[in-house]
Amino acid sequence: MDPVGRPALTRVTFVTGRLAEPALRRTLADLAPPFEVHVAVMKITVAALMTVPWLTKFLIVPPDTDLVVLPGLVEGDPALLAEHLGVRVEKGPKDLRELPIFFGRKAKAIEYGAWTIEIVAELNNASKLPMQARVAEAKRFLEAGADYVDVGCTPGRAFPDLADTVRAIRDLGGKVSIDSFDPEEIRTGIAAGATLVLSVNGSNLEVAQEYAGTGVRFVVIPDFGQGLDTLARNIAQLEAWGVAFLIDPIIEPIGFGFMASLERYAEVQRRWPQYRQMMGVGNLTELTAADTTGMHALLIAIAQETGCTAVLTTEVIPWARGAVREIDIARRLMHYAVTQQQLPKHVDDRLVTVKDPRILQYNEAELRALQADVKDPNFRIFADAECITVFNHELFVRGTDIQRIFDALAVDEAGHAFYLGKELQKAKLAMQLGKSYRQEGVLSWGYLTPDEDERREHVDLTMRKRRPAAEPA
Repeated sequence: MDPVGRPALTRVTFVTGRLAEPALRRTLADLAPPFEVHVAVMKITVAALMTVPWLTKFLIVPPDTDLVVLPGLVEGDPALLAEHLGVRVEKGPKDLRELPIFFGRKAKAIEYGAWTIEIVAELNNASKLPMQARVAEAKRFLEAGADYVDVGCTPGRAFPDLADTVRAIRDLGGKVSIDSFDPEEIRTGIAAGATLVLSVNGSNLEVAQEYAGTGVRFVVIPDFGQGLDTLARNIAQLEAWGVAFLIDPIIEPIGFGFMASLERYAEVQRRWPQYRQMMGVGNLTELTAADTTGMHALLIAIAQETGCTAVLTTEVIPWARGAVREIDIARRLMHYAVTQQQLPKHVDDRLVTVKDPRILQYNEAELRALQADVKDPNFRIFADAECITVFNHELFVRGTDIQRIFDALAVDEAGHAFYLGKELQKAKLAMQLGKSYRQEGVLSWGYLTPDEDERREHVDLTMRKRRPAAEPA
């Protein structure tokens, strides 16, 4: 018998789709089971889309198979497939990383949190800000996860305290980059302690030669309005001088060559695999009216797959506020996904902010059963994607219109009314957005979720006033 009570196994077939095959094989290798393993890769991308009737048409297992293990999300009764194959069939876990538990062992701990992409957070138009504001913003960036604070210089505007700004950021413990094409500003920034320069091309390339072998890195870009041919020339010159550099093919805004610019990143990786790239994501996040959490996830995935080791971001427009924190999460998630060949789901949900990754569901029969055990007048509130339910020992109210629900509860006392109004509004928001609601608990907003308030209200309605009212239709 195995540790979970099955007869001793000699050959087990694991069914999967093409997408999950590498992760399944790696998990099985780590498991090192005391039986022969066969992986049946079906002609389907996502294993969860398979059904038992479909598998009866296409699944073939080797002779002497003792057990067939299906992905946990496969629909249908495994007994039907067992009858068809003449072999025992079981559904495995929904997450293949739990296969060790399925076979009575401890699951391998997920090694998570490593990253290879540095975050460069820009102080946009820094010369226009008071010194105190520069330092405060730099401190906020560093605390959010930035590796560099980028001092953004404004072309044509004097920056007399540039060196003082660089030193002030260094005093915070942060690394500094200079964002300027002006050779004098670049020299001033480096002399004060900056170790990264954005950017150089044919217009100012010579300044980089002065810092060959110093450890200062330069971000090299194509000449203005030009393509990869000028980038190749600039790279060759920096190579000849022995200057350290990153390559930035320049990502373009949507509608202005976005897709072509993504292709440049892939082309640079093919032509210069020995060098690393940088991606400035602000051209997408700042110039697209959309929440940035999903955009950052996708952009950092592209950066990870194209060999970028630095990302430049800004937090100027309100919807991009929090970009540094989001990229810090995304770089860890995408590093794990790419290096471990695991889908970036069910690993780290902090970038799911507006909607929830899982929603609690309640049917009316379940809630009626709960009400049967209630002996007091305190209201219990439940919400799911369909409606809101409120009940106590006497009333059972369901609906989607919170005003009608509130009226049906017939509460007059001000404190109780305030409490119920607040909770009903929160429940309505959860229902509209697709979030899980917990009475007196905070809604989940991913990485933005506030800590639970230990002083949260709980109202005892034992002494409440009540007027008669009908349930809403």
